[in-house]
Amino acid sequence: MEKIQFSLLLKIIGLGSASGLIYHDNTIVGIGDNSTYLYEYHMDDHKLEKHPLAVISQEATPKEFKSDFEAITQYQDSIYIFGSGSTEKRNKMLKVDAKTKKVISTTDLSDLYFSLQSFGEIKPEDFNIEGAIYNGNTWYLFNRGNGKTNQNVLFTVDGKNLTNEYRVVVNNYKLPKIKGVRTSFTDAVLVEDKIYFLATAEDTASTYEDGEILGSVIGRIDLKTMKIDFTKQITDTHKLEGITLYHKSDEAIEFLLCEDNDTEVLESNIYKLKILGL
Repeated sequence: MEKIQFSLLLKIIGLGSASGLIYHDNTIVGIGDNSTYLYEYHMDDHKLEKHPLAVISQEATPKEFKSDFEAITQYQDSIYIFGSGSTEKRNKMLKVDAKTKKVISTTDLSDLYFSLQSFGEIKPEDFNIEGAIYNGNTWYLFNRGNGKTNQNVLFTVDGKNLTNEYRVVVNNYKLPKIKGVRTSFTDAVLVEDKIYFLATAEDTASTYEDGEILGSVIGRIDLKTMKIDFTKQITDTHKLEGITLYHKSDEAIEFLLCEDNDTEVLESNIYKLKILGL
């Protein structure tokens, strides 16, 4: 029987509206959906560095203009940051050097996002990419079903690139409810042959407007079957939007999670989630 332990680990002052994070070697690399900086937090000395992702970077971009960076993943020496695609201004993917934190390239994903909407039968107003995984061969992109149709979709994308040579497989999921509201994907991470995902219940029928937060769950998808084999509610108050592997042993698996506070305050809580008995 699985048991979870959820606790506040630290607070990062200077990073607001955290939407994704990566942990490596006692360092947290994170993004915020209002910002065009990449943040690097050194846990040993509590030092925060900011790396610009645009010619003119800012930390509190007005909602109608923001790139809405909601998903971050790393493979080897490259970090990939995705815009949500929830408006036409949010269709970029940045490739960043994991060592120097400098932007290597910027890719317009408008055609890919249009294809995903078509294959997934998702209307533009219900399209909202909030999680991304890359294993060197395959991309896994997660549509958050917080629009009117509650379409929680995992897109598996294979091919030479993400612009004109790719294949798409679509898997739809009916996620648990909290207080009568369906949870929706907010992030995911690959651990061996399992995908661990976060999903939040937010009382809104819009991918653009925020709503009352009712809690978050963690779940797991088996890559062999593409079926969910585990879900567990973590909290009934937090909007958890980022997950990264922290530690793994035979007895337990630990993740770091970040919370989007939906405010302009430049601080973010980082939580530790420990699961035993899986």
